[in-house]
Amino acid sequence: MSEMTSARLGLPYLAAGQAQKEVAHNEALALIDAACMAAVESMDLAVPPGDAAPGQCWIVAAGGTGGWAGRDGAIACMTDGGWRFLPPVAGMRLWVGDRGLWASWAGGWTAGIEPVAEIHVGGVQVVAARQAAVAVPGGGATVDEEARAAIAALIGRLQAHGLIG
Repeated sequence: MSEMTSARLGLPYLAAGQAQKEVAHNEALALIDAACMAAVESMDLAVPPGDAAPGQCWIVAAGGTGGWAGRDGAIACMTDGGWRFLPPVAGMRLWVGDRGLWASWAGGWTAGIEPVAEIHVGGVQVVAARQAAVAVPGGGATVDEEARAAIAALIGRLQAHGLIG
């Protein structure tokens, strides 16, 4: 009988009449433990650390070797029973401890870049889509008029970007 697993995280299901149900159940709990409130130590190791403690996790870097061979991009978590691997899914987000950044999965891991359309603080939009650059003033005989026009254009752009009211 083939092993049935959940569609997103590959968690093992219990089968009717299955012997040692606790093994499959405990495996699923170990993977859920790794996925919930996910955080990893680093995303730069391709070799399993020799001093990993249960509960510590890493993103397997490209070219994984040893116990991580063939697991590039997976979340490797040390458990009392050894390494468990969680496949990333689109939209997965976790904290990378040694970088102090969030990383997200969209076909590959990206740290420190958050794709957003706009940013709101306290219900007020503070950043919007990028607009055209403000032209650098040049020429002219009266500096005061140029300076006023440049400042007005700068204020207008900051307002359009939502950075000032």
